[in-house]
Amino acid sequence: MRIRRCGVVYFEPREQVEFDLSLLLTGGDGLNRERRWLALAPHLGQEVEVDGDERELLGVLSPGQWIEIDSIEADADTLARLLREGLVISDAPEHADMRERDESLRRTYWHPLAATLHAFTRWSGVDTVQNQKDSGTETAVAMRQVLGAPPVEAVRRADDDARVRLPRIAPTSFDDLLARRATCRNFDASRTLPFDTFAQVLQRVFAAQAEVRVTDDTVFLKKNVPSGGGLHPMECYLIVQHVDGVAPGLYHYQSQEHALEPLPAPAKPLREFVMDMVAQQHWFADAHVVVLLSPRFDRTFWKYRHHAKGYRVIALEGGHLSQTLYLAATDAGLGAFITGAINEVELEQAFGLDPIHQGALAICGFGWRGPVMETAELDPAERVWQRADG
Repeated sequence: MRIRRCGVVYFEPREQVEFDLSLLLTGGDGLNRERRWLALAPHLGQEVEVDGDERELLGVLSPGQWIEIDSIEADADTLARLLREGLVISDAPEHADMRERDESLRRTYWHPLAATLHAFTRWSGVDTVQNQKDSGTETAVAMRQVLGAPPVEAVRRADDDARVRLPRIAPTSFDDLLARRATCRNFDASRTLPFDTFAQVLQRVFAAQAEVRVTDDTVFLKKNVPSGGGLHPMECYLIVQHVDGVAPGLYHYQSQEHALEPLPAPAKPLREFVMDMVAQQHWFADAHVVVLLSPRFDRTFWKYRHHAKGYRVIALEGGHLSQTLYLAATDAGLGAFITGAINEVELEQAFGLDPIHQGALAICGFGWRGPVMETAELDPAERVWQRADG
């Protein structure tokens, strides 16, 4: 049997601090500090605690060169555990699953640090609303009390008399559209979205507007947003709840054909499913259309192989798409939102995504605004909501 180290692994020395009354009573500070070494391997997607011997063995093995297992001096139990955990890879049939995960990561050409960031910032089962309650940071006033003053709202780098004042240009219809753009946290589930309006928003934001065919198997799409390398890796998966002519459920949006591809329904009611996916942010649960922005990393990394900026340009594309969605929805008289507080693991399972090749980056959505602002929205200029006495 031949072995090698997995392609990417980082080690974190982590300290866990807990209060211990006995330490305080014996003259200490009352804090018990436990230090552990954790191996972070993105093909696994979960931390693995290792001891000193295991850490040293991983440092000896090459990630690229296969060696016969008998040629290395190592404790049998140590090596067996590392093989079982997938930190050491072998060519034996019994380790085929771990070997395929490791080789899949290699074939996708991830930058090692980006792969680690992506793998270990994914959530599962997180409830952000309860977390805010537990931390006492549910409102802006509460955040100020708990966290202290935030950094200044706008940086000033020169004295008043040194600034070059710019003229305020008379607003146009585009300025009016921008002024009405505000994150919606109040959706009217009793009012269905017209089919044509639904189609128009998808067409403007996510549809391919044209294509350039270089060869039979090399095609570049033109969309209404910029994309790193012109690759447009972002796929859109929809949770449709309240749209005329479209059965509630899960769909994949096919951007070249401007078409919906039905997917298997979740095991729970749709609104409950949305709540779980947006980490219990109930103010988004009634959105008429919920959109998962799902980048195909393998398409971007086909060009930007092991590139330090590859993951960044994918994240930028999510921002481009969400802003275009905001404007398209606002133009149609609708509200829109985007959130990065999502449970990626459950989304990957529901839509059949392998996070090495295709991930869950953010969730956005759109629909009719509710008649009453039950959940606070940031609209200081009162272009969406007006005060009752206004």
